[in-house]
Amino acid sequence: MKDLSLVIVGGGSGLGALLARMAVEAGVAKVGIIDINREAVEAALEPARAKGLPTAVATGDIQVGPECHKAFEAITAKLGRIDTLINCAAIYPRRPLLEITDAEWDASNGINIKGTYHMMVAAVGHMQDQEPGQDHVRGRIVNLTSVDAFKAHPQNAHYAATKAAVVSLTRSFAHHVAKDGILVNSVAPAGMATERAKALGFLEELAKASPLGRGALPSEIAEWVLMTGGPKNTYMTGENVIVSGGYIYA
Repeated sequence: MKDLSLVIVGGGSGLGALLARMAVEAGVAKVGIIDINREAVEAALEPARAKGLPTAVATGDIQVGPECHKAFEAITAKLGRIDTLINCAAIYPRRPLLEITDAEWDASNGINIKGTYHMMVAAVGHMQDQEPGQDHVRGRIVNLTSVDAFKAHPQNAHYAATKAAVVSLTRSFAHHVAKDGILVNSVAPAGMATERAKALGFLEELAKASPLGRGALPSEIAEWVLMTGGPKNTYMTGENVIVSGGYIYA
């Protein structure tokens, strides 16, 4: 991760904030975060600032294309070259299949699909103008998907559908920008043993569902995200990396 300039969308809390901290520990050079909650972002960037690293913050509604572009431009104005974009922002609503409302569909589609799409468009426009490195790569994009994209999920069908859409978007972008030296991949975790999962009573459910007998530690997922978006990945693109502890096999 040395000398890497990284932008995390949805980096103010949860996995996104953890990614920011782990990237700093791995030697990243610059960190930018785009999130709707500026106060949370300021806290997430404390480890980078403690090391004296350049940081940048942008807020906005990622459901709106112009706001995505404005936020990304604000980051690049401060950090310059952006090597990696990680799309981590998402909502996880739960509603029985036959009861999903239009408002719930719109919110899921707006954040999980449209937000990811617009941030990729913004990043690609920036990365296409960059000089490639010695590895011929101009930039990397990593999208967080989910194993729910590949299984029946009647208690959360709108979330699962959005993550399946992000897998498809990842492949389309990867194919389109391969000629530009931009690598686009996604990482699909199974359930993670987060504080939120603990609060909602999901941990026992996660343990039963996994052949390993536990949900993933957030750090175990973050390692794969950083590896996929890091300098060691010079050739993989259009792939969806499933990190499920055997929950599904693909």
